[in-house]
Amino acid sequence: MSEIAIPGRTNPATDLLIMAGRGLRMSSRQIDALLTSLMLPVMLMIVFVYLFGGAISTGTKYITYVVPGVMLLCAAVGSAGTAVSVCQDMTGGIADRFRSMDTGGAAVLGGHVMANVVRNIASTILVFGVAFAIGFRPHATLAGWFGAAGILLLFLAAVSWLCAAVGVLARSPESASGCMFALMFITYASSAFVPIRTMPSWLHGFAGHQPATPVIETLRGLLLRTPVGTSPWQAIAWCGGILAVSVAACAMLFRRRTA
Repeated sequence: MSEIAIPGRTNPATDLLIMAGRGLRMSSRQIDALLTSLMLPVMLMIVFVYLFGGAISTGTKYITYVVPGVMLLCAAVGSAGTAVSVCQDMTGGIADRFRSMDTGGAAVLGGHVMANVVRNIASTILVFGVAFAIGFRPHATLAGWFGAAGILLLFLAAVSWLCAAVGVLARSPESASGCMFALMFITYASSAFVPIRTMPSWLHGFAGHQPATPVIETLRGLLLRTPVGTSPWQAIAWCGGILAVSVAACAMLFRRRTA
């Protein structure tokens, strides 16, 4: 993000860590938003497993099938908060104040993204703990665990920067919050909760060729030691592309908003 680099600084990582700490402190004060990001995926998993799971045929126990999708939904819901927090900085004058203090946009936006990743790691651990308590039993090898964690972190980084770009672009926190519904739709219209073959035929093309599906299939295959095919490469390509475009968009939009 050379366009919004911190001029005259020899250690921009310090500014990034300070901004990330600020983001985490802000989260601790917004209890309602924090509880939503932590508890919504857990509640959805319980609803799907116990209310709908008996009516959905996936060829395996439904809890086994649905957990990777819920983990991705957890990441999507949590990342949407980044758009709101970034928009609050942009519309509340805080970003301009940071700029007057010679703090660059890379640190301001990167701090929000890093804080979101930390929050999502905590939320994912909570979701996984609840899933294990209600019957999820993964069979991953050590390499599979590391691979699943890497893919999930890459997806988190990609959608967090995407939401940061939406936050810079949005004119109000209310409009920025719409990012959550878009990300939830992408997750629902994938293989997260039901096999794609059970969907209407006109939806197959979209459900099978969008970012969430290869990420979910990769997580499912690595955690359950089932064939993954080309899903990991598709997931990396999608996430890498979204990450690159989002970082570039953040640089351009932040520069224009603070010029």
